[in-house]
Amino acid sequence: METLAIHKMAAVGKPLLFTYFRSSCSWRVRIALALKGIQYDQCAINLIQDGGQQRTDEFKHVNPMQQVPALKIDGVTLSQSLAIIEYLEETHPSPPLLPKDPIKRAQCRMISDHIASGIQPVQNLAVLQRVGDAKLEWAQHFITKGFQALELLLQETAGQYCVGDQVTMADLCLVPQVANADRFKVDMTPYPTISRINHALLKLEAFHVSHPSRQPDTPPDLRA
Repeated sequence: METLAIHKMAAVGKPLLFTYFRSSCSWRVRIALALKGIQYDQCAINLIQDGGQQRTDEFKHVNPMQQVPALKIDGVTLSQSLAIIEYLEETHPSPPLLPKDPIKRAQCRMISDHIASGIQPVQNLAVLQRVGDAKLEWAQHFITKGFQALELLLQETAGQYCVGDQVTMADLCLVPQVANADRFKVDMTPYPTISRINHALLKLEAFHVSHPSRQPDTPPDLRA
């Protein structure tokens, strides 16, 4: 892994994203960077190779939680995808990813947290590795439970996208989570609102270029 060499090289240049092609949390940040037109370098952290490059002492100095994403930007290294996206929103406000209306802004954060805190963590790689042979059933159970609630929330907040007709941070969370649902063979029939929004978002260029199938570290057999 060339983390330190790339880390030093990017310190005086573009932001550096520590990422993994299949990480849904990393995908959220890649979408935000693409939407805001921020050029950046990538350092791929393979979460499964040799027990996981995120567990090395080298990467622990980047993110003590030993997770991706982490973004080195403006002289600091930030972790946690929503914190990164909020920083990008504050420093690169156009196009906005949080609505101006305080109610819609709260709804955006509510949906984002519902996915990022309520669904994704219980079906991420580290948890599934502990679950073992029951990982498919486990992931399906928690995604289904989360989507049942999310579908009801979106029926109240959605326009073209999760919160009205503006692409927001909530949409950045939704698309990667639907991809996880597809990967774990969750039946999406009961979630027409989620499916409709996901389909609309995947037509947008920022979601297209940031897709896991189009990343530098995507294995050849999974490339678009």
